[in-house]
Amino acid sequence: MITPYFLENFWGDKNNGFDVLYHNMKHGQISSKELSEFIRERATIEEAYSRSMTKLAKTASNCSQLGTFAPVWDVFKQSTEKLAACHMELVRKLQELIKEVQKYVEEQAKNHKKTKEEVASTLEAVQTIQSVSQALQKSKENYISKTLEQERMRKEGATQRDLDKAGLKVKKATETYKSYVEKYATAKTEFEQRMTETAQKFQGIEEEHVLRIQEIIHSYCQSVEETHIQIGEVQEEFVKNMENTSVESLIQKLAESKGTGKERPGNTICNNHCCVCLGVKPRKRKTFAIPENSFYSSSDSEDEDEPRKFHVQIKPVQTNNGTHQHKATIDELKASIGNITLSPTPAVRDASHQHTHHVNDLLSLDPFGPTSTGSSSSLPHSSVPPPNRPTTPLGTATIVPPPRPLSRPKLPAGKLTGINEAGRPFSPPKISNSSPPPAAPLAHAESSSSLSSNTSLSTSNTPTVGTSRGPSPVTLASQDALPIAVAFTESVNAYFKGADPSKCIVKITGDMTLSFPSGIIKIFTSSPSPAVLSFKLSNTSRLEQIVPNQQLLHSDSSQSDTNTKDFWLNMPALTAYLRKSSEQNPTASYYNVDILKYQVCSNGIQSTPLNLVVYWKCTPSTTDLRVDYRYNPEAMQPPAALTNVQVLVPVNGDVTNMQSLPNAIWNAEQSKSFWKVSDISDKSENEGSGSLRAKFELSDGPSIPATLAVQFFSEGSTLSGVDVELVGSGYRLSLNKKRFATGKNDFRLHQLHYQ
Repeated sequence: MITPYFLENFWGDKNNGFDVLYHNMKHGQISSKELSEFIRERATIEEAYSRSMTKLAKTASNCSQLGTFAPVWDVFKQSTEKLAACHMELVRKLQELIKEVQKYVEEQAKNHKKTKEEVASTLEAVQTIQSVSQALQKSKENYISKTLEQERMRKEGATQRDLDKAGLKVKKATETYKSYVEKYATAKTEFEQRMTETAQKFQGIEEEHVLRIQEIIHSYCQSVEETHIQIGEVQEEFVKNMENTSVESLIQKLAESKGTGKERPGNTICNNHCCVCLGVKPRKRKTFAIPENSFYSSSDSEDEDEPRKFHVQIKPVQTNNGTHQHKATIDELKASIGNITLSPTPAVRDASHQHTHHVNDLLSLDPFGPTSTGSSSSLPHSSVPPPNRPTTPLGTATIVPPPRPLSRPKLPAGKLTGINEAGRPFSPPKISNSSPPPAAPLAHAESSSSLSSNTSLSTSNTPTVGTSRGPSPVTLASQDALPIAVAFTESVNAYFKGADPSKCIVKITGDMTLSFPSGIIKIFTSSPSPAVLSFKLSNTSRLEQIVPNQQLLHSDSSQSDTNTKDFWLNMPALTAYLRKSSEQNPTASYYNVDILKYQVCSNGIQSTPLNLVVYWKCTPSTTDLRVDYRYNPEAMQPPAALTNVQVLVPVNGDVTNMQSLPNAIWNAEQSKSFWKVSDISDKSENEGSGSLRAKFELSDGPSIPATLAVQFFSEGSTLSGVDVELVGSGYRLSLNKKRFATGKNDFRLHQLHYQ
């Protein structure tokens, strides 16, 4: 048994600890029954999903068996049937688990009944001490009262007879009080002994109960995990089958199964007198005009009787390799960071047309892609078009690791010198004992850094991947509360100049997007007046500007509450837009609509989730660099980890060698060093504070301190704290997605001058 918590914490003047512990034991049986019902409901959901998947597999069976694509339906059918079987297997496991829980509930009831009989003597002891305590208190009060009455009569000169009567009363009260004191001592001893045994018994019952519940939950988790593994294997098999279903195999299969023969008809001339066959051997005609210097060649040789075979290989589209990458110049950056404005009319779009945007994905950034010349300090970016397919709403972008750098020079073993620990505003962690002794202090020049990226992970240009918690668009019924998903996506642009917080420039903007399942369109169009979709924004006092979509969104400008704001949608306009989107792409499952944009009130460096200070020490032969950073949880609502943190620093002066802590990547062609830091949060070492240090050896120094670029991404939180709540009936919020990232390089900063 663990520490006897029950024995130590359930006493008290009124002796109610026994009652609390007894009812707590009974609550355990209620919890077991509720857990059984929860697992039963999960099994019901899995069974319904399995049956729906089986129905979908039959749909694939009924699809047209004509045409070249027909064999692919068999792949869909088999994969869908296997998925249905996976979920049905989970149903079977959950039903077995329910039987185990029910068996435990029955055992629990028997044990509780037995325990009730065993602790009956303790209950009697509790009742005895409670009654004796009350009697003792009354006898004490009577003794005090009689004593005071006798004393009063003596002072007032009462007769001896009266004093004798009062004395008898005092004597009787004294004897009664004394007897109850003795009874209480006996009851107290009995109560403490019984309560000690019972408290330990109750704690043992609770320990066993929690252990059994944990075992049941472990079995539940294991069953679900095994199903997920099976589903993953089915999906992997489906992908491999589709990859092996080549264009050539489909064409060949159709030719073999539907072919009408290889014999070509002869050329004949017929009349009433004779039938003359032309004796000239027909010349083969080239079907394709392909140059001789291509991958395939053709010949006019008349000796070739066999039909020519062409091999067709389809390769996946290659992503942009960065040849069109660009970067911002420092002069332009500072000129416009203070003038970031919101577009007055956010565009509306559906998930099926997101492939029209060039996506600047922060997570698939090639930090050393080709860039244009200039004084830019921002990270280059690559434009990668997403796959041309419908997407599910409001999810996260696919994580792609950065590509291998163009060059990675080998660094000779040696100590990193010239970097010291003096003057750190964020108190980053100390380097190990192997670090060199402090050198001369780094010159604290007017160095700069910026939180910037080449992408705003807004829903307007990011393919969304996620899971809807609403019903399938196929089975969506008008009587259901219609599921609506929402996403808040924010971008932070910050510019730090030296270590002066007052010189930090910050701009934070955000987008709110609603996502509608395709099944909702039929309900909207079939109803003459669908329920108006209304919502309330909270924490709006933190917003400097709100720009709603004028085509779809209405609000009352006279609302007095500065912290909340009510909006409602123009349902005819929304219905018309969704209908048009459905006509343009009827296969999309969801349609995303930009509802409003906003700008967040900023408070300088306090509004940035990651604070930065950069130190440069430049000599003709070497450059020492230190970047101090500090995680700032107060900038986020709620605090969340910063992921995929990337730091890119340009260093000129013809670097011949680099030493760094932690290890960085040096790209000689771009003259840039690149760090990728693990996730940063208040759970990180030193509560998210740290340093990046490097020493560069130069052949043409000194270096000129430049502006570095930093990028990161965060899920589940925003910088504004803005939230949404649906108002009225008819709709439910199935998903509320929140995220923020460093913003796009659509602003510029002036080049800094150093002394």
